[in-house]
Amino acid sequence: MESQYNKKKQFIVNTIYVFLIIAIVYVILKYAITLISPFIFAFIIGYLLKNPAKYVSSMLKVPRKLVSFSLVLVFYCTVGVIVVLISVKLTTTASTIISVLPMIYANQFSPFLFSVFDGIEKVVFRLDPALVEVLNDGFDQFINSLGVNITKISLSFVGTMSGIASSLPAFLIKILLMVISTFFFAMDFDVLMGFVSRQFSQRVNEITHMIRQYVVNTLFVVIRSYALIMSITFVELSIGLSIVGIPNAILIAFIIAIFDILPVLGTGAIMIPWIIITFLKGDFQIAIGLLVVYVFVTIIRNILEPKIVGGQLGIHPVVALMSMFIGVNLLGIIGLFGFPITLSLLKYLNDTDTFKLFK
Repeated sequence: MESQYNKKKQFIVNTIYVFLIIAIVYVILKYAITLISPFIFAFIIGYLLKNPAKYVSSMLKVPRKLVSFSLVLVFYCTVGVIVVLISVKLTTTASTIISVLPMIYANQFSPFLFSVFDGIEKVVFRLDPALVEVLNDGFDQFINSLGVNITKISLSFVGTMSGIASSLPAFLIKILLMVISTFFFAMDFDVLMGFVSRQFSQRVNEITHMIRQYVVNTLFVVIRSYALIMSITFVELSIGLSIVGIPNAILIAFIIAIFDILPVLGTGAIMIPWIIITFLKGDFQIAIGLLVVYVFVTIIRNILEPKIVGGQLGIHPVVALMSMFIGVNLLGIIGLFGFPITLSLLKYLNDTDTFKLFK
């Protein structure tokens, strides 16, 4: 009886302990991480440039700090140019699309709606002429509200751009902090890490090193998994778009497959607007074909993603799917990748008897 009581007590204590850890990690990721995010990114970049700096320094017989400084400078110059070019292109494209929305509505969508309504009106008139007037009033209200909403979309886009512009100073300060911190992390990485490791026992440092190695290796596994998913999506899109009769189907499929990595947007970031615009232009056959391709690719991806990612991480597909769903809803893209990796890490620690968390 006493043994049974102790087991229940130990289970309750362990459960509370796990929930406390989860709560602390959630609070840190949700709130504290935004405050220290520039330094986290600076640390990650410094860590990634550590080995290349060592290699170049030993090969050229140049002081490592000078090499680290140069690599960080080259890295940020390259990334800066790429980000600026992409941002300008995306902003210009989005502005063009939003600005022509009222024109598309007036020249194509509105005439299409009127032609559909004329057909409905003829059918209703044959059934009951008295209903035609009610139908006309409802249609006029619908057209007016739709026009107002189209205008609101254009105005809200302008407001969104203004909001982004107003938040730029704070964002630029974070970027500046990240850049400066990266130089320090890259040049004095071993010194800083040596200081931190001396504050803990040998056992803690061994566990920390093991966790770090596992997380780094797991990240590469996740990247490989999503590269496989992206390749499958590319093949599906290439075949589907070719069947539909889209010119340059392979190139378009490659561009869409890149967007497929994005957790919120995915293939829908390109496919959904494309389907809508094609439908508004009156090319219904192509629009339906694109819709079928999009639905097929989305279903296959949602089936394969948890199976591939879960299989690579050593966790069940149901657990992987659940962790990705909860993670993306709680923490966005960080949760999408972080939750499955955390579960995989906990399983690894349990399997190696580092911590006994479950049977």
